[in-house]
Amino acid sequence: MLPYREMGRLIAIFFASLIALSVVVFFAASYAPGDPLQSFYGDRLDHMSEEQQEEARHYLGLDGPVYVQYASWVNRTIHGDLGMSLKYREPAINVIRHFIGNTLLLGIVSYILIFAFSIGVAICCALYEGTWIDRALSESGTILYYLPSFWVGLLLILVFNVNLGWLPGSGAYEPGCSHDLMGRLEHIILPVIVMLISHVWYYAYMIRNKLLDETRKDYVFLAKMKGFDRFRIVSTHCLKNVAPTIFSVMAIGVNHVVGGAYIVEAVFAYPGLGRLAVESAKYHDYSLLMVIVMLTGIVVIGGGLIAQVVSEHVDRRMKVNDGGMFL
Repeated sequence: MLPYREMGRLIAIFFASLIALSVVVFFAASYAPGDPLQSFYGDRLDHMSEEQQEEARHYLGLDGPVYVQYASWVNRTIHGDLGMSLKYREPAINVIRHFIGNTLLLGIVSYILIFAFSIGVAICCALYEGTWIDRALSESGTILYYLPSFWVGLLLILVFNVNLGWLPGSGAYEPGCSHDLMGRLEHIILPVIVMLISHVWYYAYMIRNKLLDETRKDYVFLAKMKGFDRFRIVSTHCLKNVAPTIFSVMAIGVNHVVGGAYIVEAVFAYPGLGRLAVESAKYHDYSLLMVIVMLTGIVVIGGGLIAQVVSEHVDRRMKVNDGGMFL
């Protein structure tokens, strides 16, 4: 259980970070080139007089200075009004509901598989330390990790969708089949493969090194003298002792998986929050963009703070004192 002072500090950091994020994104979006009225009215904007455009700006709350618009947005948000999507012409929260399920499916499946494969690869490397298996996994993992995600995604689409026709290369499901779970899983196969290629070795490398450090401890030599085989020692005793480190790494992984999922959504035209964020920024759909940014910020910032707490409990050297210095 965290002390009240420490809990208060983390809560203050959490909300301060969200406020800073909202300020930066809101002002950056407001000063970006383009007219948000174009998103709401489309081609009709060209036939509107200046007076009608001014009335429309006043109606949508776009006629005041940016800081006034931001204050108005904060006030509405505090009272539960997340604004109207200019592009979709419905409450922003309703638009989010149509897309968040797709992102959650992609993110959760990717997260589980990433760490399942990472732990498996790390155990395999530790079992065969110094052999060709360890070297092959390490070198291939390093190469795959540094390949650009968008390039890997386009290559997979070209091979498995365009040339072979085995798997869909875009979308989250077939038209009219949004409730078909198997169809949804089929559509995320290629995006999940990209996520695995981009993330597995990063975490497997850290877990591998921790396992190797553990195999050099005295109790391992004692277990070997008692006749235990290496697989049993590594997969039970060593893995159990490095479990706190694995949990810490998994907490850190939330941020990386969220960011990776957003990139993958753009590559595969996958209708999730990442692609929606790009579209809302492109069309100056401020209310929708802010909802997506704040939801993402809650997950990323919250995940980062949780990772810090877990790391501090795993390794006391990671503890930060009041002066901001490591103890």
